[in-house]
Amino acid sequence: MRHFISQSLIMAELQRDVELQLLNGNDLKEEREDPDAPESIKKKRRKKKRSKTTAPVCDFAAGANEAEGDGEAGGVGDVTKQLEQQTLEDKEREEDGEEDGDDGENSAGKKKKKKKKKKGLKGQTDPPSIPICELYPSGDFPKGEECEYPPSKDGRSAAWRTTSEEKRALDMANEEMWSDFREAAEAHRQVRSYVRSWIKPGMTMIDICEKLEDCSRRLIKENGLKAGLAFPTGCSINHCAAHYTPNAGDPTVLRYDDVCKIDFGTHINGRIIDCAFTVTFNPKYDRLLEAVRDATNTGIKFAGIDVRLCDVGETIQEVMESYEVEIDGKTYQVKPIRNLNGHSIGQYRIHSGKTVPIVKGGEATRMEEGEAYAIETFGSTGRGAVHDDMECSHYMKNFNVGHVPIRLPRAKHLLNVINENFCTLAFCRRWLDRLGESKYLMALKNLCDLGIIDPYPPLCDIKGSYTAQYEHTILLRPTYKEVVSRGDDY
Repeated sequence: MRHFISQSLIMAELQRDVELQLLNGNDLKEEREDPDAPESIKKKRRKKKRSKTTAPVCDFAAGANEAEGDGEAGGVGDVTKQLEQQTLEDKEREEDGEEDGDDGENSAGKKKKKKKKKKGLKGQTDPPSIPICELYPSGDFPKGEECEYPPSKDGRSAAWRTTSEEKRALDMANEEMWSDFREAAEAHRQVRSYVRSWIKPGMTMIDICEKLEDCSRRLIKENGLKAGLAFPTGCSINHCAAHYTPNAGDPTVLRYDDVCKIDFGTHINGRIIDCAFTVTFNPKYDRLLEAVRDATNTGIKFAGIDVRLCDVGETIQEVMESYEVEIDGKTYQVKPIRNLNGHSIGQYRIHSGKTVPIVKGGEATRMEEGEAYAIETFGSTGRGAVHDDMECSHYMKNFNVGHVPIRLPRAKHLLNVINENFCTLAFCRRWLDRLGESKYLMALKNLCDLGIIDPYPPLCDIKGSYTAQYEHTILLRPTYKEVVSRGDDY
């Protein structure tokens, strides 16, 4: 009986060797038949070969151990074959690893690319269409320019704020608010970059504003009063310095020799970004733009906690008046427009009480920790003062108005529309048209007469003059002053 079992085992081993040779022969045959086959197909064949050969070896070894407890020759042969098989598999794995390492554009490269896609941020489309909140799903929005506060009057540095544990804790306590500002600021940066890519002479002002506002609504992901546009797009031209946006039917066209101020705002949860720049096509205005940009940056540099507002205004005036500009053979000193100012910004309140003058002699009120400010300067080749002019387009609900009885039903309806869509944020007649309102001018006038709504007509210097504007929003955080709207452009 024992002899019969040994013969059976020998026959089984021989049969197994034949099968292995056949398998190896088939694999070799396949490789010879297709020597130019891709490496991926060859790897699949090797894996297939391993799966066919590994299981029988284990099963045979187990059967041999069960049938022959003391068969030294069979046990040694099995162990030897298993070691050979293991060596072959290890070698093939090393070859696979080398192929993956050498072939950077194939499987390993693809794996790396996939990982980058998972970990990295989405890229913005052209034109921009992906909301900022989807570009940064973690909620970690880009910070603005962080600056140390200026030293105090007695020369003491404010650098201690950046390392103080108390100030850091206060900063972190307001992180949600800072994040809202940063999201709105990133939307502003991307929109204005997009606008600069297509704005050109020959476009109507309505087309410019609507194209800008459509993009802004997409990027901010407009959502009622939680996210949207903070005020109408200002596109004041030449001697008109501020508060002009076209009403329906306005035929005004942007020309090559125009100086156009693009002033628009975005907000998240009422945290407003108020930021503006000037567009020109004729290089003769470059010096005017340089003067105003320098003055704005000077105001930002000198602004800080406990700084007096009048001191900021004085430094702005000094810088701006140091510039001269030659236009069409005539030299002008650049004058700050003395009755236009920067201002503090509150939640859902674009002007929240404090003004930042751009000439000396303003209020001695001090800036305070935790506040947000719009630092803006206007330079002019005219008188350096503005007055109301042209048809009104900007309106805003009075922030402090209480209950006022309204008799006209249409005025009541219009106020409800304003409360639902704008609350205390500024709006324009085009936006009422967009909501489907019509024949509302009488009702709007009634609300203005009652003091519920305030009109903000265009502000103009003398005709024939040119005005320019630059503006940024800054946050007076406990640790740093953050120019939250700062970008690569200005």
